[in-house]
Amino acid sequence: MTGRRIVVTGATGNLGTSVVEALGADPDVETIVGVARRSPTWSHPKLRIATLDLAKAEEAELDSVFDGADAVVHLAWLFQPTRDPVTTWRTNVLGSLRVFDAVARCSVPALVYSSSVGAYSPGPKDRTVTEKWPTHGWPGAAYTREKAYLERALDAFEAEHGDVRVVRLRPGFVFKREAASQQRRLFGGPFLPTSLVRPGLLPVIPNSPRLRMQVVHSADVGQAFRLAALGEVRGAFNVAAQETVDGALLAKLLNARPIPVPVSVLRAAVSVAWHLRLVPSSPGLFDAVVRLPLMDTTRARTELGWEPRYSAAEALTEFLVGLREHAGQRTPPLAPPTPGDRLRELATGVGQRP
Repeated sequence: MTGRRIVVTGATGNLGTSVVEALGADPDVETIVGVARRSPTWSHPKLRIATLDLAKAEEAELDSVFDGADAVVHLAWLFQPTRDPVTTWRTNVLGSLRVFDAVARCSVPALVYSSSVGAYSPGPKDRTVTEKWPTHGWPGAAYTREKAYLERALDAFEAEHGDVRVVRLRPGFVFKREAASQQRRLFGGPFLPTSLVRPGLLPVIPNSPRLRMQVVHSADVGQAFRLAALGEVRGAFNVAAQETVDGALLAKLLNARPIPVPVSVLRAAVSVAWHLRLVPSSPGLFDAVVRLPLMDTTRARTELGWEPRYSAAEALTEFLVGLREHAGQRTPPLAPPTPGDRLRELATGVGQRP
């Protein structure tokens, strides 16, 4: 029996590089076809890159990549430009629909899709919810609208293509050291003073009971996707470290003092920074974050056989170290900073253009 051939879209990003590494270490996997808009210099012995823009590629191009695959792992996602939701909709939603259609045309047996905690409708912060919690997102942010829409698209896909094994993984916020520079560009913007993000330099950290969330290390998410792609499971799985992240935990990691700050004050600060084009993260995304439910990961542990190797504190610590060290990886999305990067970010309008 020959080894499996797995197609991974978005193979060069934060999640993609970890999924490739997890799949590449599995002896049952013979070939990984990584789909990316731009070719990386980073690679893996089992990986070959197919350079495609999923939103623009011809059907024949997609079919040539997907044909004969044992599973498609769909991770590709465009976070920027946050100020141009039409562009992200075309890439993320319409591009994903084209992936789903290609899976059906090519009779791929399994589709593993990267959904998100952001797909969930507003929920509680004092208890966890299972995968049965509604996935209608938060309407005020493009990211959550797009993730929720694709949940409905997959509902329709499953109803029409019952022969395809569909798995949806819903991770919390995903961190690793090598993705720190990318995430600074995507969410922090050109004015974030990364040199100050070290223990002892920040005296206080704002804390609010509504700003509680879950994180997970990218390597742990990579293992979850490996299990989903190579196993026999179906349906949705929440993926997150057990520990909940709040201002108190962040203050502990930075040797600072947590101070209570009303969420309305934090939201006003984000709004001012957004309108002054200081940050690419919109106040609508902040509104979504304060409404995200906390997820129960029991199903991932008991049915998928997944356990996180890293705690939330360890994942966050790696990220903070990566920020200070300007860490990256040899792929276009994860590239470490070069001279003039922040000026180029300003030239794009800080979230106005890719």
